[in-house]
Amino acid sequence: MAHSLPVSHPVHKAIEFLNEKVVENSGGKMELKIYPSSQLGSEREVLELLQIGSVAMTKVSAGTMANFSPKYKVLGVPYLFRDADHGWEVLEGEIGKEILESGQDYLLKGLCFYDAGSRSFYTKDKPIRTADDVEGLKLRVMNDQMAIEMVNMLGGSATPMSFGELYTALQQGVVDGAENNPPSVVSSNHYEVCKYYSLDRHTFLPDVLVIGTRVWESLSAEEQSWLMDAAEKSLVAEKQYWEEAVESDMKYLREQGVEIIQPDTESFREKTRPIKERLMKDPVLGDLLTRIENVGS
Repeated sequence: MAHSLPVSHPVHKAIEFLNEKVVENSGGKMELKIYPSSQLGSEREVLELLQIGSVAMTKVSAGTMANFSPKYKVLGVPYLFRDADHGWEVLEGEIGKEILESGQDYLLKGLCFYDAGSRSFYTKDKPIRTADDVEGLKLRVMNDQMAIEMVNMLGGSATPMSFGELYTALQQGVVDGAENNPPSVVSSNHYEVCKYYSLDRHTFLPDVLVIGTRVWESLSAEEQSWLMDAAEKSLVAEKQYWEEAVESDMKYLREQGVEIIQPDTESFREKTRPIKERLMKDPVLGDLLTRIENVGS
């Protein structure tokens, strides 16, 4: 089980909880060997290792999965959900299940989504108070087409780069800022360089717990049920860890002198609306978008 986050991260704690449940469910016959902090490669590299069966499992962003399995792209649409409750209703319902299963065509089976909160911009020298302030800024994004398009549409210059390289890139001025959730800003120490955090909450992009289908199909039905049950229980724990982490991390960021900005989110929503309008014309993603909008409304 390989992932890119440090051991201090709430998602790593959830993966340790997942392992405890796997051991418990199997009476000690099955366990995960966990490799955190990109020890086995970036998110993309580890997904490729899953496809060939060299690594069994990983936790990646839904944005990275979108490069492998197209239905995941919909989750990167800016302001896709009305709020977090709407988001979870979609992710834990039929649509979420459909997206998780869509990866099987690419040898990557999604077990469940993990909470990764909402992503917002943080910058070094120039605070972002409205969408127009993004103009001219070089901002690191994941290697995800939707994130790239969003930053470029806001007038910035999207710079895809692995998360592990970002601290140095910020320090050296290769990029002016990035976008992520509070636990990632804190656990990566990016707040040491970036003193403005603008809570525009442009995407509510979950993480995904993924197993390679080669490994999944090699498990007996009983072994699969041990793992699936553990995954579902770990999500409940992960949401709790996440909530606690966000609360303490926001407090910590303020203590470290980071200015927390509540920007004009409507300006971001307006400027990025064409992304949703364009995708509405896509037969697969358009259908997903319509169904997501209708959930709970």
